Amino acid sequence: MKWLINSIVKPIIRLAYPQFKRQIGYASYWSIFRDFFILQKIVGFNRRVPWPVHFTSVIRDWQKIEKGICCDPGDNRGIYINAGGGLKFGNDVEIGPNVVIATLNHSKYDNRKTGLKKGIIIGNNVWIGANCVITAGVTIGNNVVIGAGCVIRQDIPSNTIVIGKADNLDFIPKTKVYEWDCTTDKLM
Repeated sequence: MKWLINSIVKPIIRLAYPQFKRQIGYASYWSIFRDFFILQKIVGFNRRVPWPVHFTSVIRDWQKIEKGICCDPGDNRGIYINAGGGLKFGNDVEIGPNVVIATLNHSKYDNRKTGLKKGIIIGNNVWIGANCVITAGVTIGNNVVIGAGCVIRQDIPSNTIVIGKADNLDFIPKTKVYEWDCTTDKLM
């Protein structure tokens, strides 16, 4: 029965989400239809975004987002992304709930105006924990894990674990290489 439902829903998902590229086994086509398609494409939450976005997430200026495979910005609950300054995601980027990624801010002299726009670059194999904030102009390297609740205001080198403390961030070098290469897996 699951096979029949997935075979019916598969062409709908492929047509509705041309930039949805995930490995086989990530989720069924039915679960993508049920969890994202109905509220996004029929009701209209983030309707024009060409990848699955949770109905509680907000994606601004999605056209200025460049993303790799196994990366669907906004597919978790409560994510806010303002990509007006440009935003680039590598392959295999996971974003926890309630994350804010802002590529621009208001003017410091007039809150009604947009300030400087600065792009953000996020590398391959990056996990951004829940309730993090990533500010404009930051570059995050490859193979990075950002712990929950961190506010990222500076560049993060590759192969790093970032842990937030009361007064600063600790950068801990990783001792092993990342084990999975999503570019070698067969995609849905």
